[in-house]
Amino acid sequence: MAHSNIVTSATEAQQIAARAKTVAVLGIKTESQASQPAYFVAEYLQSCGVHIIPVPVYYPDVKEILGQPVVRDLKQIQAHVDVLDVFRRPQDLQQHLDDILALRPDCVWLQSGISNPEFEAQLAEAGIKVVPDRCLKVDRAAAGGRSAL
Repeated sequence: MAHSNIVTSATEAQQIAARAKTVAVLGIKTESQASQPAYFVAEYLQSCGVHIIPVPVYYPDVKEILGQPVVRDLKQIQAHVDVLDVFRRPQDLQQHLDDILALRPDCVWLQSGISNPEFEAQLAEAGIKVVPDRCLKVDRAAAGGRSAL
């Protein structure tokens, strides 16, 4: 059932956060925006040993973020992605749907304040777990942070 792929349980969200080894961050900010969640969430995850794949939407001249080469298009990602962490406005999500479906991450994580029920349902029906409106940093920390389950 598709709805079982929409994660509403804090415990399940924390388990997903704790298991994540590779996280692509769509909409990541650069070091010059280090005070913004779209940067410091990824920085925290990296400090926990998570491999970060930065996918900025803006900043066309930036070649790397957090010491990792920037990927401009989700279709360019060759690695298996445990979690696609999304920092995009709800109205901007739909434009990424086809690329996300092609990437097939285990989970699409919509950061705090981001929710789009239609988009979430489309991912869930395709067999992708969706965690809407939660902070990956907070749930990773709640699950023990640096120690993966």
